[in-house]
Order: sequence, then structure tokens, then C-alpha cells
Amino acid sequence: MNTDVVLGLGVVLVALLAIFAWVPDDTATGLIVKLRGRVSIGDALAPTAAFVLMVVAGFLIVFEGRGKKGLPHLSVANLRFVALFVALFLVSVILMRWTGPVLVDLAHMVGSTDHSYRDLRDTAPWKYTGFVTGGTFLVTMLISLIEHRLSWRALLIGLAATALLILIFDVPFPDLLLPPNGDV
Repeated sequence: MNTDVVLGLGVVLVALLAIFAWVPDDTATGLIVKLRGRVSIGDALAPTAAFVLMVVAGFLIVFEGRGKKGLPHLSVANLRFVALFVALFLVSVILMRWTGPVLVDLAHMVGSTDHSYRDLRDTAPWKYTGFVTGGTFLVTMLISLIEHRLSWRALLIGLAATALLILIFDVPFPDLLLPPNGDV
């Protein structure tokens, strides 16, 4: 068995464990919540959807890896790529978490608002600032990493991907707080 098959099966196993053990144990509601005739997204829907995508990706890795000969070797370039990948995700999370509060603090300085970020976290434009900044940065940088160059096209794709996620998750579910607003 080659390393691609082992990696794919490992991804499938971790995702299935998360779907059936971690998500139900760590979320307060199911996938969809129906309360007083009102249907809304449950706490478990987003992580379950992400882990289902991981299962699909794991199986794709397994099927692509079948029949390949030779085992790949870990190199310094591989480790450098993984470190850069992790750094991009870390910067994205930092941007997502702190853009909104910093912008509200700047608005306080110029006198445009007297409210805290916690008070404004579910009102436009404040609720989108961190999500758009962090999400756009992540998508743009990942595309740029793959293409080995920064481009306006990558930035526009990052903005479009973030806008699409907002349309999918924020518009139809008025009670949903986009990340990281639920934790602020």
C-alpha cells in the first residue's frame, strides 16, 4: 500500500470519527433546529458539512493513489510548504478574529460609534469585516502560493468566494453569526 492510500484512508478515518464522535459531543444542537415552527441552522451543520467534504477528499486521494508505484519521501521543501501553509491559516484566523474589533476601536477614535464590537457583531458592515478580510486573505494567498505570484485575479476570486459563503450561510439564516462573531 502506498502513502497516498494510507493518507486518504487516514483522512477518511479522522473525518468519520469527528462526524460520529466529536461533533455530536461538542455541539448543543443537531444539523437543523426546528423551534416553534421556525427552521434554522443547527450548531452541528457547518462542521459536519466540512467533515463530509473531508471524507470525499479522502476517498479521492485513495482512488488516485491506487496503482501508483514508489513511495514519496519527505523533504525540506515539503516541510517548508507545510509551514507556509500553516502560517497562512494562522494569519487568516488572526485577521478574521481581530479586524472587526480593531475597526470598531478606530470608529470610536473618530467618534462614529459609541458601541462595542460585541454590540455591533451582528450588524452590517461590522459582522462581515473579519470574515471578509480573513477569508479573502486565505483564498488569495492559497491561490498565489499555487501560482507562485500575487494577482488581481486571485484577489477577486478570494472576494467572490467569501461573498458566496456569506450568501450561503448568512443571508438565509438570520440567527447565524459568521465566524468569529459567535466567540467575540
